[in-house]
Amino acid sequence: MMKNLFYISFILFLTFSSLTVFSQKYKKPEDTIKLNKEYANLTAEIVDLNTKLARAENDLASYQSKADKASNDAADAASESSNQADKATNGTVKDAKSAKRKANRSYNEAKDSKSATKNLKEQENKISRFKSDISKKERRLRDLDQMRSTIYAKMQMAVLQHQ
Repeated sequence: MMKNLFYISFILFLTFSSLTVFSQKYKKPEDTIKLNKEYANLTAEIVDLNTKLARAENDLASYQSKADKASNDAADAASESSNQADKATNGTVKDAKSAKRKANRSYNEAKDSKSATKNLKEQENKISRFKSDISKKERRLRDLDQMRSTIYAKMQMAVLQHQ
């Protein structure tokens, strides 16, 4: 009775786990070598991606501070340029030349701010890609674990049938 219950539960397990077998790349015990190799490669890739992710997240603060500083510098330069332009409207040629220099400086600071903001967005996108890649690879590891357990269950069933 207990032996029959064991066989029934084992057959049910195989039935439900075999639903994923048809989409499996590795199905036979001979495939475990390839499966283990892919598993090791994926694990190494995940470790590498986690290292890159940590580095990118650490660098994010630097990019943020550069973007903030560039934005503040651009705002200050624009304010100085505006003040100098006000002076130049009723001033001398010297005031007009100074206004032009400050306007050019303000323009360059604005370009720097735009560039720093772009770099910050790229860093955020890089972090997002790393996280996405890690989750995909972890999902594949879970699939490989499922394949491994299915192969193991088949091997156990074969051993039980030979007894």
